[in-house]
Amino acid sequence: MAKYIIDHPSDFGLDPVRETARKAGVSTYTLIRLAERMGFSTFDELREPFRHALVSTTGGDQPLWMESLEEAGGLGRIQAEASRNTLSIVQRSLEHLDPARLQRVIDLLLNAEAVYLTAVRASYAMAFYLHYVGRMALPSLQLIPRHMNSAIDDLHTAREGDVMIAITLTPYSRETIEACQFARRKGLKLVLISDSEIVSPDFRADETLVASVLSTHHFGCYAGMMAVIETLLAMLVAQGGEAAQGRIQSYETLRQENNAYWVAPKGS
Repeated sequence: MAKYIIDHPSDFGLDPVRETARKAGVSTYTLIRLAERMGFSTFDELREPFRHALVSTTGGDQPLWMESLEEAGGLGRIQAEASRNTLSIVQRSLEHLDPARLQRVIDLLLNAEAVYLTAVRASYAMAFYLHYVGRMALPSLQLIPRHMNSAIDDLHTAREGDVMIAITLTPYSRETIEACQFARRKGLKLVLISDSEIVSPDFRADETLVASVLSTHHFGCYAGMMAVIETLLAMLVAQGGEAAQGRIQSYETLRQENNAYWVAPKGS
């Protein structure tokens, strides 16, 4: 029940007690008892701070362009709702990105001999981008699984003190959870990029970067997670110093020498 509240604070702040019980898969009596055990006199009293937090993150005047979309109706209203949600979760994700925690993550990555990065399904796109840019500042970064293996295969030779970054969102992928469990058994440091501090009762990450993935459609919205990853990349490049800048320049030179970028024909 506590995990449901942590993972769905907006729903918890808005929904009536019966709907919260249905979504969490418990009885309304369980919710009432939870409120009492936490020292609240009623369930509404427990929910009230979540209502206030919701107002503080969604309040304020919306831009004129968004108002115009809503006035258009139909798809315009859907676009406005999606846009409002995107702006909200980006702000929420960055607002809760603790600088001290982020610095600890950077220190872990820069001091490790090997850094493994894993994700599957939709989260793989996030991992691919983090690896594509991040390896220029962090040459020890490896995207796994490789060559159609499982992530566990690629972690077989990992050593104690190495680091693994895992990206996973609710519902958590079995392959990623098993890779995290395996990494912890081998003594690796674990950094999670997820939508919750609590992912599995079977292991605990050394550090977790939490991004909001609330969405107006069935699947999670990744805009907040991308904002967190962009911030992580900015810090990696900054703290990588001249060595990181040199590697970035060498990649750019390589691409230019091999005509990686399209150039418009002269006179066109």
